[in-house]
Amino acid sequence: MNRWAILGGYALLSACTQTLWLTYAPLTVESAAALHTSVAHVGWLSAVFQLLFILLSVPAGRALDRRFGLALGGGAALTATGALLRVAGPDGFGWQLAGQCLIAVAQPFILNAVTEIADRYFPPHERTLVVSVGTASLFLGILISMMTGPLVYAHGGLSAVLDSQLAVTALAAAWVTVAVRSPARHAARAPVARPDAALYRDPILWRLGVLLFLGYGAFISLSTWLEAILNGYGIGSVQSGTLTGLMILAGMIGSAVLPPLVVARHLDRRMILASLALGVTALAAVAWHHSLPWVGAWLALCGLFTMSTLPVILHLAEQHVGEGVQGAAVGFLLLLSNAGGLVLVLVVQPLVGVTPWPLPVLTLALALAWPVAYRLPGRARVIPT
Repeated sequence: MNRWAILGGYALLSACTQTLWLTYAPLTVESAAALHTSVAHVGWLSAVFQLLFILLSVPAGRALDRRFGLALGGGAALTATGALLRVAGPDGFGWQLAGQCLIAVAQPFILNAVTEIADRYFPPHERTLVVSVGTASLFLGILISMMTGPLVYAHGGLSAVLDSQLAVTALAAAWVTVAVRSPARHAARAPVARPDAALYRDPILWRLGVLLFLGYGAFISLSTWLEAILNGYGIGSVQSGTLTGLMILAGMIGSAVLPPLVVARHLDRRMILASLALGVTALAAVAWHHSLPWVGAWLALCGLFTMSTLPVILHLAEQHVGEGVQGAAVGFLLLLSNAGGLVLVLVVQPLVGVTPWPLPVLTLALALAWPVAYRLPGRARVIPT
């Protein structure tokens, strides 16, 4: 199969994981009524993803290093099966939770494969672009879920939402199942016997992980609570949803376009430092003044630059660890990013709507990440294994 066709199937499946994750987020109250349960219970249909990702990210990365085709193909099959379970019981909370758990188990096997897709099927000069496209597809999936969920629900209820998402997911899963049968175009080194000995004590990898814990964790928390934060500033729910979509759209564009340009010019660390500084400035500006054009402009800039650091960090990690253990390294980093999101979501939760501190807390998280980024090397070097 053509390498761009392989990337297309993988990007579609990655986007589907995010759409399935956030199925109920823009429909929390409606889903609670349709499933005859509470809003708090509906929240668990999304929260289970972060919890299982933290538990399974590193084992999934190791499995991808050892048996790439089986691990990614199995993740695709589990994702489609989970989406099918949700359709089997559209008015039962138990069916929805079972389906979400299966999809959540599959998610790390899919997301952690992004650098290995690049290394197996693409020449070196195209690999940064591949990681950027894979990362941008995550934000595309989030955007699709937020924008299409309410529209489809208005025309056919929760069943229509679940059916439409199953159709796209089944296509993506079948596409990837065929794609992973294609032999690798570029040979990779055999994985080391104990990758954790070389990886998990390495200071550079830990710095990259701390950056994702604070930086990407702050983004997850901001995306989760942005509507409630803006409502506290007198901005209505419709406008808040539009601004959230604008931030994610800008991040998707930035993730696809900026990293290849940055990496080609060896500006990785400078770009990360500049993005963190811009993120601090943007959140402080939104906390200071609340007019719609002002808030929209700063959120778009924050999304465009701050969210595009994720593929740059994954590229640095892939270059640093070398071939054969990228899956374990990416799994370790994405574990820390999801852990950061979970921690910062819980830290900000009691502050929303009660105090003016949510944005200052997230600003502090980005500011703390800056000295960590400053200590990164100017260019990645492969660590010994």
